[in-house]
Amino acid sequence: MLRALYSGLMLLALPLIVLRLYWRGRREPRYRAHIGERFGHYPQARTRGAIWLHAVSVGEMRAAQPLVDAMCAQYPGHPLLLTCMTPTGRDTAQQLYGVKATIAYLPYDLGILVRRLLGHFQPRCLIVMETEIWPNVIAACHAQGVPAVLVNARLSEKSLRNYGRLPPVRALIGHAVRQLAAIGAQHARDAGRLAALGAPGLAPPSVTGNLKYDALVDAAFVARGQAWRAACGARAVMLAVSTRDGEERAIAEAYARAFAAPEREKQLLVVVPRHPPRFDEAARLLVEAGLTVQRRSADEPIAPGTDAWLGDSMGEVAAYVAMCDFAFVGGSLLPLGGQNLIEVCAQGKPVLMGPSTYNFADAARAAREAGALVQVADADELMRVAATWFADRAMRDRHAQAATAFAQAHRGATQKTLALLAPLLGASGGKP
Repeated sequence: MLRALYSGLMLLALPLIVLRLYWRGRREPRYRAHIGERFGHYPQARTRGAIWLHAVSVGEMRAAQPLVDAMCAQYPGHPLLLTCMTPTGRDTAQQLYGVKATIAYLPYDLGILVRRLLGHFQPRCLIVMETEIWPNVIAACHAQGVPAVLVNARLSEKSLRNYGRLPPVRALIGHAVRQLAAIGAQHARDAGRLAALGAPGLAPPSVTGNLKYDALVDAAFVARGQAWRAACGARAVMLAVSTRDGEERAIAEAYARAFAAPEREKQLLVVVPRHPPRFDEAARLLVEAGLTVQRRSADEPIAPGTDAWLGDSMGEVAAYVAMCDFAFVGGSLLPLGGQNLIEVCAQGKPVLMGPSTYNFADAARAAREAGALVQVADADELMRVAATWFADRAMRDRHAQAATAFAQAHRGATQKTLALLAPLLGASGGKP
C-alpha cells in the first residue's frame, strides 16, 4: 500500500521533475541529453546476464573503481552495466570504464520504467553503491529474481533519526532494505543503523569496509600534478578542493585577511570547486577578495605574481592533490557533511576540514585520531592553521606521514566486498 502511494506521488511529481531537469539544463546542457534513458528507453545494445552497478554521481562512481576493476578481472564473461543520475557521474563513468562497460542513466523510480531497463539489459544482479535506496527499483528486481545488494553502505545517525520522524517513509525504506539480498557496510555503526532501519526481518549486514581506501591513484594524474608543483618553485601550495557554494567566498576573504602580499608571494592557493557551474562564480569571488587569479583552463604557466589558481577542470582532482603540500576538503565549513578526505590522504597529504563531516564521519574520526586530519571551526581558524603549516615544513611532514599510514591501514574492502558478492555472481570467469 505504501509503495503504491509512493508510486502515485512519483507519477504526479514527474512533470515537475522533468521541468527541473530542463531548468538545470539551462546552466548544464548535458542534463537535457539522453532524456529517453530516464524513462527506460535505451539505444544501447541489449545484453544478457550483465553485472549492473548503480552509483549516483562522481564520488560514488570513483569509489566503485577498485570493485569494478576486480569484478572485470574475476568475471570476464559478464557484461558490465553502469547507471548513474548526473551528467558528471556519467562523464566519470565514461572516463574510467568507457571501454569495458555500458553506461546509462537510471530511470525514474517507477515500476514500469525500471522493468524496461530490466527487460533491455537482463542483469544478473544489481549492486548499489552507498545509500541509493529506490523502493521501486529494488521491488522490481526482487519480483524478477534479480538480487540487489547494497555495498560500501553508510547510514548516518542523523539520517536514521530523520527516517524516524516520518514513520511512513521509514516503513517504505525499511521494506526496500529487507528486499536486499545482502548489505556490505562501511563500518559497524553503519551496519547497526541499517539493521535497525530494516528491522524486523533483516539479516545482519556485513562489515566490509570503505572501498574509497582501495582506489588506485592514476600515475598520469600524479605526474601532471607534480609537474605543476615543480613549476611553482619554492612556493608552498595549499589546496581547497571540492568547495561548495558559500565556501569560496569565505576562503578567499579569510586568505586575503590572513596573508599580506609579501607572504602570498611565497605560497599559492589552489581552489577547485566541486561543481563546474561554480567555476566562473569562484573566479569572481577570488578577484573580489583582492587576489590575483589564474585559471587552469587558460593552460598557461602559473605566474610568480599569482595568488590563487582556479582549478576549473573536471577529472583532475588527483593531479591537484599531487600538486599540494596540504589540502582543505570542502563541504565542511557549511553544514553539508564534507567531501572525500580519503583521496587526499591516499597521496600522503595532510587534511584540514571544517566542523561538518557527517558524510565521512568514521573516516574523519579515524583520520583525526591518526593525526592525518585537523578540524577547524571556521575559515579564519583554517587560515591560522594553514599559516602554521606554511611556516613549519617539519610539522607538515609529520601530518603527511600520518595521512599515508592512515590510508594504508584501512585498505582491503574490495576483497571483502567480492566475497559478499560471490554467492550471487557464481564461479569466476565464463559466460553468464
